[in-house]
Amino acid sequence: MCHCKDCQRRTGSAFSIAVFFAREHVSIAGGSCATFERASATGFPVLFHFCVRCGSNVQWEPRRLPDLVGVGAGAFADPSLAQPDQSVWTKDKHAWLTLPEGMPCFETAPPPRVPPDSPETTRPGAQR
Repeated sequence: MCHCKDCQRRTGSAFSIAVFFAREHVSIAGGSCATFERASATGFPVLFHFCVRCGSNVQWEPRRLPDLVGVGAGAFADPSLAQPDQSVWTKDKHAWLTLPEGMPCFETAPPPRVPPDSPETTRPGAQR
């Protein structure tokens, strides 16, 4: 769940909820997309893919996380989709919004996650 002002503008909502997948597991199965790239608060650009027919944001590629592709939770149209596992850019969160108890929150971008089989998992502060 991202509360940054850029996501608020992009979604027209108070926050964005994304599901991230490994790049090799994502493809667009038909139709065509237009792209738009913008800067982000992290200093890394984000490339967005939009359906040329309806304008929906199909997926995005955060350059800060080159191995991942984001897909908006609403694209799944599945009310049983799991709750987000973290909340980021909470410094921009709307004051009226109450986050789920125990949800990890980050004032800005979270530290990179480290794969469980990486030697980096022994580094102090590494997230899995």
